Amino acid sequence: MKTVIKVNNISKMYRLGEIGTGTLSHDLNRWFARVRGKEDPYLKIGEVNDRTKQGNSNYVWSLKDISFSVEEGEVLGVIGRNGAGKSTLLKILSRVTSPTKGEIFVKGRIASLLEVGTGFHPELTGRENVFLNGAILGMTKSEIKSKFDEIVDFSGVEKYIETPVKRYSSGMYVRLAFAVAAHLESEILIVDEVLAVGDLEFQKKCLGKMGDVAKNEGRTILFVSHNMGAVKNLCKKGIILQNGQLAFAGSINETVEHYISSQISNAEYSNEKGSSKPAYIKKALLSDKKGKSKNTFDFFENVKINLEIACQADFTQSFNVGVLVKDKWGQKLFTTVNSYKSSGALQVQVTLPSQLLLGGAYSIDAALFIPGSVTLEYVKDIVSFTIVDSGSALAIFGDADIGPFKVDCIWESQ
Repeated sequence: MKTVIKVNNISKMYRLGEIGTGTLSHDLNRWFARVRGKEDPYLKIGEVNDRTKQGNSNYVWSLKDISFSVEEGEVLGVIGRNGAGKSTLLKILSRVTSPTKGEIFVKGRIASLLEVGTGFHPELTGRENVFLNGAILGMTKSEIKSKFDEIVDFSGVEKYIETPVKRYSSGMYVRLAFAVAAHLESEILIVDEVLAVGDLEFQKKCLGKMGDVAKNEGRTILFVSHNMGAVKNLCKKGIILQNGQLAFAGSINETVEHYISSQISNAEYSNEKGSSKPAYIKKALLSDKKGKSKNTFDFFENVKINLEIACQADFTQSFNVGVLVKDKWGQKLFTTVNSYKSSGALQVQVTLPSQLLLGGAYSIDAALFIPGSVTLEYVKDIVSFTIVDSGSALAIFGDADIGPFKVDCIWESQ
């Protein structure tokens, strides 16, 4: 396998504020440093790209010292939270912007789908934009003509192909743009989260096409998505970006599990401020059978959810406590409910039986409510945990998707 993309320590710095390109004094300082053979002085004061915290500098590293390589025919998943630097990385690879530092080596033509309408001229028709995009990719008119009918059929916008694309909906834009990027003869395809704009049927169609493109045509794909299921099904390798830095790289299963476990890690919850609600959850804690706080459990181990509920003195009604268990994709698996009488303070323990949940990450929603009347409190993802299957009969399947449960059913044979 030959390497078609090699990224060596690339970094990208931006200046925050209304004047993004700098000031005259900064430009002069940079010029003076350059003529003396010195490094840009403002590179030294750049801060890590953490959007949740106020910094002390107007300069921020959107990317910092990123290195990786992609082989021919490989599908690489790029994962990370909003603001992690994923789109900046793809824009650098697509030559939309240049890195502040570092080097990139790319072998082959790149087709990019970074946002709705990428590469389209709004005044041109769908047909004209197909030929424009093909010309930009270096294809001849005859080559584009040979693919044209296939592109229009895949996009499903044949009725509007002679209409200026400025009149397209965002979904129609994406349909035609992806069809062009996937069918024209580029060696590398870069796709950002833009596919989320399309409907479910088209997303499924796109993922299938990308799989075919990589497997049958040997083209290389870089795919960014927050849909971990799609990433896991399509990609073979993955990288995680965090605050503009490379946090993890490995097989796609390892990458997704690492990303999910880093997001799901709260074994405890506390509301020390109190509440004006008639009843509220003051504390939540995950523990084993000995009462030890933890959020990683063995398949053969019970998971105990401990809730401390506070009730106002004048609240005397009976109410229900509900616990909802969700998988790592946020899909609701099951709910368990029990009824209690207000008594000022209430300690509740819910035990999830062992050998029920298969290996993976899970989270809990908790609710207090009066049946058929009112919801007193609902706390999403109040605690989260991971099940590790160390030796059941199903452990041989590893991280393969075989569902969330092991259920002991009645088997009969004759």
